[in-house]
Amino acid sequence: MKKTWLVVIPVVLFSLIAGFLYLGLFSDPRELDSQITGRPLPSFTLPDLMEPEKQYTPESLAGEVTILNVWGVWCVTCAVEMPYLTQLKEEKGVKFVGLYFDQDLDPDNGTKTLNRVQQEVSALLSRYGNPYAFNIFDTYRDTSLDLGVTGAPEHFVIDKKGIVRMHHVGDINERVWRNKIEPLYRKLTQGSATGADS
Repeated sequence: MKKTWLVVIPVVLFSLIAGFLYLGLFSDPRELDSQITGRPLPSFTLPDLMEPEKQYTPESLAGEVTILNVWGVWCVTCAVEMPYLTQLKEEKGVKFVGLYFDQDLDPDNGTKTLNRVQQEVSALLSRYGNPYAFNIFDTYRDTSLDLGVTGAPEHFVIDKKGIVRMHHVGDINERVWRNKIEPLYRKLTQGSATGADS
């Protein structure tokens, strides 16, 4: 009996691991289930990146369909998508709000100053285009964590009532906009979307 178990256990373990890896092989890492989809934005009070005396809360986004874009100057893909986001803003009136965090800024130890962050952001937006109505500064990355952000860029489509209707991981390019985001965005701006997409 012992010899049977010595054979069965490794076979079962191998089968489980092989099944897990097989599923992972055909899954899309950009399609993540977001716990926030279908729920209101988590509570926050955060400053404007360029004008820290201004404060934003989820209510600051109410009344308009908004795409909250998590980004940073350290993110190469963020720079790549910026011209297209700017085009969407200018040609289609899409409202983007940046949720900015800096990997090198430690608010407690001061490894990078806010002034330097602002200079880097201004330089990048001048070079690639500025799609943002404003940028919320996620100083301690708490709001990004509450949203379940795993990297950048990530996008959250938020309806007029402040409910997150879609979470998209990765850049928004012409194909992603046309096939995935625009259909929902149109429904939300026309006020006819009732369900949540992930």
